[in-house]
Amino acid sequence: MKPQPPHRARPAAGIAPARPALHPRNRHQGRYDFGRLVKGSPALSAHLVTTPRGDTSIDFSSPAAVRELNRAILRCDYGIAHWDLPDGALCPPIPGRADYLHGLADLLAATGDGTIPGGAAFRVLDVGVGANCIYPLLGHAEYGWRFVGSDIDATSLRVATAIVEANRLDKAIALRLQPRRGNVFRGVMRADDRFDLTLCNPPFHASAREAAGANQRKVRQLGKSAPRPAATPELNFGGHAHELWCEGGEAEFLRRMVRESADFREQVRWFSSLVARAEHLPALRSQLHRLGATAVREVPMAQGNKQSRFIAWTFRSVDPHN
Repeated sequence: MKPQPPHRARPAAGIAPARPALHPRNRHQGRYDFGRLVKGSPALSAHLVTTPRGDTSIDFSSPAAVRELNRAILRCDYGIAHWDLPDGALCPPIPGRADYLHGLADLLAATGDGTIPGGAAFRVLDVGVGANCIYPLLGHAEYGWRFVGSDIDATSLRVATAIVEANRLDKAIALRLQPRRGNVFRGVMRADDRFDLTLCNPPFHASAREAAGANQRKVRQLGKSAPRPAATPELNFGGHAHELWCEGGEAEFLRRMVRESADFREQVRWFSSLVARAEHLPALRSQLHRLGATAVREVPMAQGNKQSRFIAWTFRSVDPHN
């Protein structure tokens, strides 16, 4: 099949493109309902603050406050009764993670029979599942999908395993150690594996120093003074070294992912990844074209002022009748 060009919506001439908003199925439209969240998870009350405008919120520069907010959201909105992370582990913003899953569900419906696939027959590989195990937890709660989560860090997998077992989700979520740091799919995907989808939130940065600089900028944007020197950053959403940076940064990680995906083209229906920096997309499109991808999709996302997107590709027919 002749490779198809990437699918990108284009605005009409003279009309500025609308900024993407949270997905319509996302549970987290508008402001957080802190009254409801505190009722379901009383420990959150210790982290509430009043903003200069008189609204109730939390201090988003505090890792402990963000962790407690996530725990409350998971309990109240997704039925996850037990969720805890060690200090310093990546504690991701849930609305944006949910958006990625909803966008992928739409992609599958659009390139299938028009219905969003659900249930245990649908299998997903989460590359870099992390200690938080957030994508499997959300994806299973929303769609009933089964997940395999891989990670290069054994400690992260032990924490994720404790979360899975505490919530009795071991039949829906399996975890595997990636034995080689430089691999993405090799060493994790088995010969008899078949996945409908892979997803990934790749390391953004190329070095610890770069990650620290990003944290300093984030803190300044929040109107705070940097809490620690650049050599030992404390991110408000946390993150151990392997979660925040890798050699070559996001661009090199994605190149490796795309290169390896071609070797597993018969075992996966759609590969995908978040892409933090839009300037990485042209090189990815060229690489995918060279490798023979039959379809590439780029989907914009947003949470507040943060703009993001994911890229998805397949080496198989997107005709639902084939």
